Amino acid sequence: MELLSGADMIARFLADEGVEYIYGYPGGAALHIYDALFRQDAVKHVLVRHEQGATHMADGYARASGKPGVVLVTSGPGATNAVTGIATAYMDSVPMVVLCGQVMSHLIGEDAFQETDIVGVTRPIVKHSFTVRHPSEIPEVLKKAFYIASTGRPGPVVVDIPKDMTSPTERFEYVYPKKVKLRSYSPVMRGHTGQIRKAVELMRKARRPILFGGGGLVLGKAAEKFTQLAQALDFPVTTSLMGIGAYPQTDRQSLGWLGMHGSYEANMAMHSSDLVVCIGARFDDRATNNTSKFCPTAKIVHVDIDPSSIGKTVRVDVPIVGPAESVIDEMLHLLEQHKADPDHSLNDWWKQIDDWRGSRVGKLYEPAEVEATLKPQQVVEAVWEITKGQAYVVTDVGQHQMFAAQYYKFDRPNRWITSGGLGTMGFGLPAAMGVKLNYPEDEVVLFTGEGSFQMMLQELSTCQQYDIPVKIVNLNNQSLGMVRQWQDLNYKSRHAQSYMKSLPDFKKLLEAYGHVAMEVKKPEDLQPTLDKAFAIKDRVVFLDIYVDPFEHVYPMQVPQGAMRDMLLSKTERT
Repeated sequence: MELLSGADMIARFLADEGVEYIYGYPGGAALHIYDALFRQDAVKHVLVRHEQGATHMADGYARASGKPGVVLVTSGPGATNAVTGIATAYMDSVPMVVLCGQVMSHLIGEDAFQETDIVGVTRPIVKHSFTVRHPSEIPEVLKKAFYIASTGRPGPVVVDIPKDMTSPTERFEYVYPKKVKLRSYSPVMRGHTGQIRKAVELMRKARRPILFGGGGLVLGKAAEKFTQLAQALDFPVTTSLMGIGAYPQTDRQSLGWLGMHGSYEANMAMHSSDLVVCIGARFDDRATNNTSKFCPTAKIVHVDIDPSSIGKTVRVDVPIVGPAESVIDEMLHLLEQHKADPDHSLNDWWKQIDDWRGSRVGKLYEPAEVEATLKPQQVVEAVWEITKGQAYVVTDVGQHQMFAAQYYKFDRPNRWITSGGLGTMGFGLPAAMGVKLNYPEDEVVLFTGEGSFQMMLQELSTCQQYDIPVKIVNLNNQSLGMVRQWQDLNYKSRHAQSYMKSLPDFKKLLEAYGHVAMEVKKPEDLQPTLDKAFAIKDRVVFLDIYVDPFEHVYPMQVPQGAMRDMLLSKTERT
């Protein structure tokens, strides 16, 4: 029988659970845990410069790997600094376990030094939370936290740990729990066969069908099966922003992603379809535009592991609750049985889609001439070419995020790492670090803007300490680009607080942190600078690329319109 203190139990459990990295920042209520981590070698701790950075690092790792990211913070301000990152993970269904130190249990409720009710604060933005009541329950509580975070619809779990639960003087029996049972939590393991049959019948009869994949395909490791389904049916495929990479974007059947800044052909096809088969997306407002005008002629099949997501925003004809992979498996099996049946042709539908595609060729943007100002789209395309489409691409939030999503083509899942639901500026740098630390041999590229980058730039210090050589592409338009675009369109170009007039010299700033920085101001300098930057493998390289400050992101859906209602340029609309 092994006796361990509560703090040593936490360290041992993390090792037994296979956790390699934990991201955090020490403070009084968490010091017993920090001391326990110091006395072991299995779990490596990464010292961030702000607790929000710790949550985004864990988040980036979780999105790339599919495994829960782990965070350790102290009580009070340490825990509240993590709130934005917890909410970011919650909105995008990212598995995360956040360990929060807390004041001693007898002081809870007395407004003790650095006390905050973090369970209460985070209740709306976690999948579940626990407070440790006795040191002996730590292994079971942690096992439950990891199980809940990573099963069903994934999400963040907070574990609140009063300091006296980790006291080094009290020891209890430690046994690693191989599995746990939760009376009130049992995620669905397969879909309803009758409903799947109904869906397959609709798929076989549809004349204008479309497959719509979401982030659930990526989180549920179902992208390969989804690709098999699309190719077996020869259906056009679109995804949500979070579903990018679930189907190869360079393939003929891919229409790109849909929604507010989605592709023209994806939005047009969605609007005109007679059947939408949605797997692992939640029909978020950025994907549907006005729900009362959404897909007026379509029947909707909705597959989701979370029953509360089905029918929440749009009317659904065939609801299927279940994990994406097993539901698709069953669909493929049923389709196989009907292989000999006479099949109706989708030729007219594909001809219509190819017409939509063809009408946009050469109209997406005008590349900059020599000596002119670079277009941001050009920069993204050049990065796609130099990385051969194989990089992990992380973004912050804003115009650069949309340009990256539009012009970098993803053929694999888990390579597109972005904050979708919460739209968190500052997410990019720490998330990219979390990916690079765990996938050191892969190229990790961050697309950012000078607004987002300044929110978390202190993590450049963490990059230096732990040797995390990410590539940072700053699409510098000297403004909060997406805010300015909305002001151009809706506020007669009254640019209230959307221009930053005191930007730092990013080259000097990066060099002060010990990194490499390069500047690009002309189109003819872009390729040679990229060649030089991507030849450096062991340093952080920051590319400060000045782009056209007046460029807008198009297409852009007309607010409160249907899927097909889009602005296509500053002078053209559907």
